[in-house]
Parts: sequence; C-alpha cells; structure tokens
Amino acid sequence: MTQPSTIRIFVDADACPVKDEIYRVAGRYSLPTFIVSNQWLLVPQTPLIERVVVEQGPDVADDWIAEQAGARDIVVTNDIPLAARCIASGASILRPDGRVIDEHAIGGVKVVRDLMDSLRETGVATTRNPPFSKQSRSAFLSALDTMIVRLKKRAI
Repeated sequence: MTQPSTIRIFVDADACPVKDEIYRVAGRYSLPTFIVSNQWLLVPQTPLIERVVVEQGPDVADDWIAEQAGARDIVVTNDIPLAARCIASGASILRPDGRVIDEHAIGGVKVVRDLMDSLRETGVATTRNPPFSKQSRSAFLSALDTMIVRLKKRAI
C-alpha cells in the first residue's frame, strides 16, 4: 500500500461516468487509484490503478471505501451517505458532475436528497438527475485537478 502522505483516489465505480477521466488525471499526477465496484470492471493495466471488486450487497462498496479513505484522499461518488461518512474521516468528496461536497455543504445536500426522495415516493416528483453532459465532464476535470493541487499544497 502507499504511504499515508500520498494522495489517493477512491472511486465509487459501479455507475461512475468519469472513470476514463480519473485514469488520465491519476496517471498525470502518479496517484494511486482504487476502482471499487460490485462487479468486475475493465481498468487500465498500470500499477497505479487497483480494481477492487467487493461482494454483492447493499453498501458493501461504500463500506470498503469509507474504511479506507482518509484525510489525504479524494472520493469520487454521487452517494450522499458515503460522502458523509468519508467527510467524517477527513476525505475530500467530488461528485462526477464536478461539485465538491465538504463539511459545510453536506448537511444541505442531505436535506435536498431526503426531500427529493420523499417527493418521488409520493409521486410529486418523477424526475431524477439530468443526463450527463460535456459541461459536467469538463467541470469534473477542472474540479479534480484543483482538488489535487490543493491537497498537494496542504502537504507542504
């Protein structure tokens, strides 16, 4: 495994639309990256990228990521409960659309998630997330690069 001072990237990968972008950025910065999923996924053959296939079951991938991620790590996920757990351990959270979730934003994000779940359950709201766009992909790349640079500076 890597030294604790090394920035690592953990990807909640089963439905992540930006895995290819993560591979490129991780390679550019030489960052260890863990692609965590409930199924076997094709990943580039490089010592920097490790495929982690966990058992099938609710939150098994989330549990693995939450147990591993720490203060120098980046977690890429849309899963709000996972984000909250990782923030508690000091990890930086980035959604695939480029939005950062930190300790100041997590409360509001959880409230909106719960409200939307309630509205969908009652039939008031039927839509979910908009389709993933080129703008979202670009915003993600920019935010990931910024997050890595910020974490590297923090280590100095």
